[in-house]
Amino acid sequence: MAPLKESLLKIPENLVDGDFKKFKWLLKNEKPSIPVSKLERADRMDTVDLMVQTYYTNTQKVTVRVLEKMDRTDLVKKLSKGIPVPKGQSLISN
Repeated sequence: MAPLKESLLKIPENLVDGDFKKFKWLLKNEKPSIPVSKLERADRMDTVDLMVQTYYTNTQKVTVRVLEKMDRTDLVKKLSKGIPVPKGQSLISN
């Protein structure tokens, strides 16, 4: 598994089922959206795969935005520790 996917997988793995359901609901409302039919039955690993396929290089930023909407700054911090960010940039939105 690629380092990005491994780091991203830690996020849904740290969500209880209700929060994971909300995470997926918020993802389907992002642009571009992941089709509901694909997210509906996706487990945590499938969700990460769908995120990377859909958002490409923006996957980290989309993940942070969704976590901020969920008030999960603890997971934003965990994500930012696990993913290398280019110098002068931040994963946390302003």
